[in-house]
Amino acid sequence: MANTFFDPGDQRAAKVHDLFSRIAPRYDLINDLQSFGLHRHWKRRVIQLARPQPGQRALDLCCGTGDLALALAKRGAQVAGLDFTEGMLEVARSRAASLQNQTPAAVPHASRITHHASRLLRFVRGDAQRIPFPDNYFDIVTVGYGLRNLAHWQTGLREMQRVAKPHGRLVVLDFGKPDNALWRSLYFGYLKMFVPCLGRIFCGNASAYGYILESLKHYPAQQGVAAEMRALGLVEVQIVSLLGGIMSINYGEKRSDGVME
Repeated sequence: MANTFFDPGDQRAAKVHDLFSRIAPRYDLINDLQSFGLHRHWKRRVIQLARPQPGQRALDLCCGTGDLALALAKRGAQVAGLDFTEGMLEVARSRAASLQNQTPAAVPHASRITHHASRLLRFVRGDAQRIPFPDNYFDIVTVGYGLRNLAHWQTGLREMQRVAKPHGRLVVLDFGKPDNALWRSLYFGYLKMFVPCLGRIFCGNASAYGYILESLKHYPAQQGVAAEMRALGLVEVQIVSLLGGIMSINYGEKRSDGVME
């Protein structure tokens, strides 16, 4: 049976927008439940690979509720978080505002750092396939669980490369496809049976999280993204496999001459 929220054609963007608008209020909760909290570790690995430095510009595409964007800002980067679902951006802005509203004198040192980070951060509504920023602008471009949801993921990757500076770092976190056939079968069974139950319980709609498996079937995952990075002329391309490949991080750097192939 086809998933309510998946459409490989012209209606893809509208259906994905509807999906994330529905799940925005419970998105963080279900992420914790379906990954047993491990998504937080995986996102920290993304930040380690991105290597943000104070004053550098960073863009987090498909930023959702702002996990990666906030983490980049905590390292002192000037961050733009971009998403096309207003419901997700509302949650992200609320999280950032709650940090800004804390007075530094009234909170511990670590929280004062977070308070400062929130001032380095802005969230904007936009399309990851038509990024509203100029060429060669960002030192870091990240996307977590977003490339797979684009109507044309290759276009999104090319846009990431376009807005990155020479030597800029591109980091992609998403669901993967394990090379081991047995492990892949068990993993897909988990996505088919357990994860939709969370969608039914917390969102009232099993299809909202059954979408993950359907979208993954149509996505080339870590090997396909790595191949496209190389085809675009990115260098230092690598794949970081997590839990045997059920999650993955793709990494690449824009060439020093800034030439795109």
